[in-house]
Amino acid sequence: MVQLSDELLAELDARAAREGRNRSELIREALTGYLAADREAEIDRLIVEGYTRAPQTSEELAFGGLGARTMLANAGPWGPPTREGEK
Repeated sequence: MVQLSDELLAELDARAAREGRNRSELIREALTGYLAADREAEIDRLIVEGYTRAPQTSEELAFGGLGARTMLANAGPWGPPTREGEK
């Protein structure tokens, strides 16, 4: 059982009524988001720890930069580059 203050319960009920949902749905959604953010923060921490222990080499950094530039070049409304005469 979870105990909530009267104020928090009133806010929860108001939001549930506004969204046409029930308390349980809102609480489940809130907890799911809270726990997902916690997992994402742990993954971020582990990635930073890994790169701190084994930093990328200059070759890896250069290759990553090339990939990013290629992705950006293909991302606009103009689409990927084509060869002369192709549609």
